[in-house]
Amino acid sequence: MKINKQLVENLREDYRAKTLEIEKVAKSPLQQFDIWFKEALDSSIKEPNAMTLATIGLDAKPSARIVLLKGFDEQGFIFYTNYDSQKGKELVHNPNVALVFLWKELERQIRIEGIAQKLSIEHSTTYFKSRPKGSQIGAWASPQSKPLATRQELEHNYAQIEKQYEHQSSLPKPPHWGGYQIVPNRIEFWQGRSSRLHDRINYIRQGEDWLLERLAP
Repeated sequence: MKINKQLVENLREDYRAKTLEIEKVAKSPLQQFDIWFKEALDSSIKEPNAMTLATIGLDAKPSARIVLLKGFDEQGFIFYTNYDSQKGKELVHNPNVALVFLWKELERQIRIEGIAQKLSIEHSTTYFKSRPKGSQIGAWASPQSKPLATRQELEHNYAQIEKQYEHQSSLPKPPHWGGYQIVPNRIEFWQGRSSRLHDRINYIRQGEDWLLERLAP
């Protein structure tokens, strides 16, 4: 395949939407995240809760994928998954993770580094029961990250479970499914600026407090 190198090299944007001043950000990065997340919700961004989750494999190589943020507070960021999936197995091996949010329409990026901790069974069960029934069936039907011979194998699993629970409005939570909370130790807020002189405000956890610093772009 022939790649037009010049075409790719000439792709660029000059960011001018907003600024980010260290004197004006919240003292807590979770409070600052809340401010930015509300602005993302009020914008035209589709699924502003989509985030890249990077884990470390058993072979010490990085692995990344998009997952959906399903909650956050001063303790951290929550998502749900199959514990037997690739990322689930990697989190058992090494709980150090990184998250990235990209809100291009706002010319913003947030980078988070922290430790993944399993949520309680009660917490995960409460959320599972709030999901649409189809999503509940899918959690039982999919052997996530394992090879499938055909698409029909997956659809057959789904149909069988759908039949099994056809007279019930909700399914029990699978034992292999649940949530994680990412407890952050570093959060960086990036605001695009003109001429690549971007604003980068970095929070580093120091005990119960956070150290703020401006980083060079």
